[in-house]
Amino acid sequence: MTTNLNQRTEAAVDTAVRTGATLWLTGLPSAGKSTIAHALAAELVAEGRRVQVLDGDEVRPYLSAELGFSKADRDRNVTRIGYVARLLAGHGVVVLVPVIAPYAETRAAVRADHDQHGVRYAEVYVATSLEVAESRDVKGLYAKARNGELTGLTGLDDPYEPPTDAALVIDTAEVDLATSVRLGRDLIASITDDAGEEPL
Repeated sequence: MTTNLNQRTEAAVDTAVRTGATLWLTGLPSAGKSTIAHALAAELVAEGRRVQVLDGDEVRPYLSAELGFSKADRDRNVTRIGYVARLLAGHGVVVLVPVIAPYAETRAAVRADHDQHGVRYAEVYVATSLEVAESRDVKGLYAKARNGELTGLTGLDDPYEPPTDAALVIDTAEVDLATSVRLGRDLIASITDDAGEEPL
């Protein structure tokens, strides 16, 4: 899990008062959410920002181990991750959340919770098509679903509701990783009032 919150470097002290924010990367399985988030985090860490990646696969065993994949359980998992993200962002951390979060209503609730507490939040839609995502099949989920070994996979037999108001849309079939990271850095700068400081 990408983080530098356990470091006590001079850079960490210098940037501790900077505004935090949550950047939620939503999209289909294997769309490229985690790849972008971890690459973006590495650059931000190198520049002294306080960063935490809350990757869905990594945090589920800790936050939602008892939950399944029904709509209610997925909503509850997203809500829990959103709560942790909001707490961290409220303390000056840039929180990157590569989590599918398939339902628009639940994503809106996470945004509203951030807004209610005065915490910056932006949504990135990693808009890679189902065909491209399935061709990657990083975790073998699509193959299992096609073979009947897995049910409820988002994008196949469970719905994914694409954002209509995302702050940033990235199709990883058309935009390379370096450009995706640059776009993410620009977005973070714009929502954390860093645009007038040293470039991210």
